[in-house]
Amino acid sequence: MSAFSAEILGTMFMILLGNGVVANVVLNGTKGNNGGWMVITTAWAFAVFVGVVIAGPYSGAHLNPAVTIGLALAGKFSWALAPGYIAGQFIGAMAGSLLVWLLYKDFYKGTADQGAKQATFCTAPAMSNTISNLFSEILGTFVLIFVIFHFTDAAMGTEKTPIGLGSIGALPVTFLVWVIGLSLGGTTGYAINPARDLGPRIMHAILPIAGKGGNNWGYAWIPVAGPLIGCALAALLHSYIKI
Repeated sequence: MSAFSAEILGTMFMILLGNGVVANVVLNGTKGNNGGWMVITTAWAFAVFVGVVIAGPYSGAHLNPAVTIGLALAGKFSWALAPGYIAGQFIGAMAGSLLVWLLYKDFYKGTADQGAKQATFCTAPAMSNTISNLFSEILGTFVLIFVIFHFTDAAMGTEKTPIGLGSIGALPVTFLVWVIGLSLGGTTGYAINPARDLGPRIMHAILPIAGKGGNNWGYAWIPVAGPLIGCALAALLHSYIKI
C-alpha cells in the first residue's frame, strides 16, 4: 500500500458509503427511503471513519484536497506530495460513485426526480444564492480544517509518552464531520471537499443514468472554490496564532 493507493481506496470507501446512504434515503423503493437528514449525516460521518481507518496508516488519510492543501499551506505537509494525493482522491471519489450507481442501478430507473438522482452523486443548494452558498462551503471547510489542526495524539504520563489508539483514533474526525453536517450542512449539503463533489459530478455526467437530467455545472465551481478558500483561511489563522 502506497500513499497514493491509500488515498484512492480510502476516498473510494468514503464515497461508496457516503453517497450510498444518500441513494438509500432519496431513491424510490429502497429500504431506507425517506430516512431523513439524521440518517444521511450519521452515515456520512462514519463513512469518513471507514476511509480514515483504511488510509490513515499509509497516507495520513487526507481524503480531501482541502485537507491536503490546508496542511501544505500551514507547513505541515510537503507541496511535492500534494498532486499525487489529490489525484488519488479524485480517482477514489469517481470509483466510489461508480459503485453506488452499480448497486442502486434498478432504483435509479424507478425514481423520476432528477434532483434526487443527482444528489446521490454531488451536492446542490437548498436555496440558490451564489454568495451565501459560497460562504456556506467556505465556513464549513474552515471549521473542518481549523479543528483538524487542533487534533492531538494520545499521550500518557507527565512525560507525554505517545500511545497508539489504533482504529479508534479516527473517531475525532468522525464526530467533527457529523457536527458540521448537522449544524452547517442544511444550506448546500456540506461538500467541504472538492474531490467529493466534482469527481462524482463528472461520473454523473458520464454514466448512462436513466432520466438523470443536467449536471448543474453552473453551481459546480462553488463546492470546489469554497473549500479551497476555507482551508486557506483556516491555515492562515492557525499559522497566525501559532506565531
